[in-house]
Amino acid sequence: MKTWFNAWRAAVRIARRDAWRFKGRSFLVLAMIALPIVGVSAMDLTMRSAELSTGESLNREIGAADAQFADPSLGGTAILQKPDGIDYRPKGSFDDKPWPDGPTDLAKAVPAGARVLEKSTSSAKVHTTQGLLNAEIHELKAADPMARGIMTLKGGRFPEKGSEVAATTKFLKNSGLKVGSKLTARGLDADYRIVGSYELPSALDTEQINALPGALIAPLAKALRADGLPTPQVDTTLLVSTGDGFTWNMVQEANTKGIVVTSRAVVLNPPADADVPLLQLDDYQNWEMSEGASTTELAILATVVGLAMLEICLLAGPAFAVGARRSRRQLGLVGANGGGRPHIRAIVLSGGLVIGVTSAVVGTVLGIGLTAALRPVLEEYLGQRFGGFELRPLEILGIALLAVITGLLSALVPAITASRQSVLASLTGRRGVRRSSRVLPLVGLAALLLGGAIALYGSVASQQFTVVAGGSALAELGIVAMTPALVGLFGRVGRWLPLSPRLALRDAVRNRGRTAPAVAAVLAAVAGTVAVSTYAASTDAESRADYVAQLPGGAASFTLDEDGGRDVPTVRAAFERALSIDVQAPVDRIVAGDPKCEVDECGYYEVVMPKGNACPLWDTGEKSADEVFSTAERKKLAKDPRCNNDSDVYSDIPQGVLVADAKMLKVLGIKDPGAEKALADGQVVSLDKWNVDADGKIGIRMITDMEAADRASEKGEDAPGDLKSFTAHQVPGDPEAYGVSVILTPATAESAGISTVPAGAYYSLDRAPSSEQKQRLDSEIAKTGSSVRVHIEEGYTSRYNLTLLVLTVFAGLITIGAAGIATGLAQADAEADLKTLASVGAPGRVRRTLSGFQCGVVAVMGVVLGSAAGVLPAIGLRLTEEREQLTWYHEALDEALSGTPDVPYVPIVIPWETMAMLLIAVPVGAALLAALVTRSHRTLGRRAAT
Repeated sequence: MKTWFNAWRAAVRIARRDAWRFKGRSFLVLAMIALPIVGVSAMDLTMRSAELSTGESLNREIGAADAQFADPSLGGTAILQKPDGIDYRPKGSFDDKPWPDGPTDLAKAVPAGARVLEKSTSSAKVHTTQGLLNAEIHELKAADPMARGIMTLKGGRFPEKGSEVAATTKFLKNSGLKVGSKLTARGLDADYRIVGSYELPSALDTEQINALPGALIAPLAKALRADGLPTPQVDTTLLVSTGDGFTWNMVQEANTKGIVVTSRAVVLNPPADADVPLLQLDDYQNWEMSEGASTTELAILATVVGLAMLEICLLAGPAFAVGARRSRRQLGLVGANGGGRPHIRAIVLSGGLVIGVTSAVVGTVLGIGLTAALRPVLEEYLGQRFGGFELRPLEILGIALLAVITGLLSALVPAITASRQSVLASLTGRRGVRRSSRVLPLVGLAALLLGGAIALYGSVASQQFTVVAGGSALAELGIVAMTPALVGLFGRVGRWLPLSPRLALRDAVRNRGRTAPAVAAVLAAVAGTVAVSTYAASTDAESRADYVAQLPGGAASFTLDEDGGRDVPTVRAAFERALSIDVQAPVDRIVAGDPKCEVDECGYYEVVMPKGNACPLWDTGEKSADEVFSTAERKKLAKDPRCNNDSDVYSDIPQGVLVADAKMLKVLGIKDPGAEKALADGQVVSLDKWNVDADGKIGIRMITDMEAADRASEKGEDAPGDLKSFTAHQVPGDPEAYGVSVILTPATAESAGISTVPAGAYYSLDRAPSSEQKQRLDSEIAKTGSSVRVHIEEGYTSRYNLTLLVLTVFAGLITIGAAGIATGLAQADAEADLKTLASVGAPGRVRRTLSGFQCGVVAVMGVVLGSAAGVLPAIGLRLTEEREQLTWYHEALDEALSGTPDVPYVPIVIPWETMAMLLIAVPVGAALLAALVTRSHRTLGRRAAT
């Protein structure tokens, strides 16, 4: 035992001395191993710190209160809830009864003697230095000790009077206001003084205003009602403190009065599932993450960590191999003085151990330090404050252990190789001749064939992506194992190359122990990039084919249904100022009932489908289509044109009915003189032939009795309402309608007794808007504080261009880095050859040229092999997706419940541009970079002893 310890202690001391002696090589390997450790340890610390405990979450939700009462809007009906209050349902069955609805009196469940704080939340548009801002209104006596923890005061104080408010730091930043400024809400004459700033620890990006209960929401609602405008919804809860906690029995008692309770005592110490009535219901499903999902996440994490360690080992292994060769005389002396192969292996392995331990210490310390230093930045990025600085020693130790294992694995193969060298060869400096392993390429070929077969099976016979991914990964590892043999094959092209590239290729082939890992590292990076790029390009082509334009090219539109269209004129003026407009078509929308109501709140309308034009599959009354028609009948009806007239265009206008003039036809690109004449004559224009009956009429039903409409819908009957009939002009052919089905003029609507309100406008533009114009338009619209839906038709825009560019740059950096490492090691390893070249009169540029070609050769080999290996998994995944979509397509045809689905289009697109950039630009760039950083002066020296 003592002998073993002393041998390893000596080996570690030798390794430590060599690491310090060759600082450049040691720092290179240390950086490669430590950088991932920095990232992983920082990520672990960030995730654990951001993960709130149950008590911390409760403090941010209910402060110091014992419980929070919430209204489920079930009219006081008794409910059943989970202990955490997240899920609940009414008690009993409501199959034959109307669903309970309406507010619940929260105060009736407050225990006697308990302290109560009311907390109300709503929204309002408030005036800022730039215009209007839609902010959240939060009424709570924040200075009360019971509210401590919900909000964090950052400056000033919380409100103490009804005329005072506080605001979140995010609101102050975006509004341009500050503590001491006056604040006014739109529609309310009263002014409020901002006396403090605060933040919500779990929602830093919230734009919120805090006031005392009853100080802002109630006066604002009263003013809006006086103006005939809708009032925003108010959500009120009660914070309750009993002094003795709120037990599960008390929660259930409050549930009988229709109140949802979040109790601190119950959440921290929940009752057994058997004591929770909701969980005992036969039809209740408790949705939680399955063990399968957790296992999948762990498998993905293990795969990513394993690939990262493999990449580091492939890059760092040659450095230890060159270090061992540079120290071969020292290792030979160890053998000459009685040291055996285990001692030599221990010395080389100790180098990996020393670098691994150092990398672990440096990486974890830097990760912890960076997380602590960047904590405010990380919290802002995550949008919430940390619950604390959660440092878990076992997890940090496990991450550090990865660095140690990676260092040892990197030095394992060089250690075995160095121990096999004879003492005489080590002392004389001769490398000897050792044939490459014949077993490893065969194992790699077997893995390649097996992995390819698995991937092929997964793509043509299975619907599991994991099968394709697993087979592709196995095939890629097989190519990695074959890399030394493949490098040897590349050497056969050297006979046709000039001197410098021939020397570089010969050196790479002769020193496969150094070249193969670097090529394999480049191969892995390029294969991943090509696989993702191929998949992204194929998906992008599929999305391009599926893209449906919302408007003609170069057109724009906006719609707005808030406040009865009050802000529509302002937004129209903003469009006129910001964009270069050719034709402007103002549009209104039809309203049923009170025009000041929101869309579908007081009523709605519908275009009446003539009986002969309706799809029989959709008109089956109370029964479903499969109860009325057989499978064969449904498949036949699915091919009926009436069942395939659904538009893929989403329209912001209900039923696609626009109240506009003939300018709307120009914006939509409809060139039909008959349509313009029809609008002038008081007719309506139909862009959907199925809306027009045999008499050339279109019916629009105005529905104002919402309850009667619901009852009719349950019976499969038409909703009762006032039917308006119009003479229609059908645009000939099958025009591109962009979601618009009917156009009628304001005069026609008025003559029919239909109320309308401004809804927006459609535009055709002289030219595509620039980025500056879009920003100016967004700024103008933001001043209104309204939710304006804007669309500027620019055609299909690829979502993957940036992804492909980032992947290409990433693969290029990895390729250049791996090739540069191999080149640097080659220069250190071939110093004797370079001196020999200089001594025989080789020009000074040979050294620079040779260095560049050495780097380029490694890059070319890695890129070629990686490109071939990366296409396989992407093709397999796309074929699997095609099989899934085809299966769904045939199932939909068999059911035929919603028309004939489109035949799936799953293209496979090879990203030739990305591959060409990798194959040409990256090796050339790597070669030029290596040549530029290499000194070209001659270095003469004594000829190496032979």
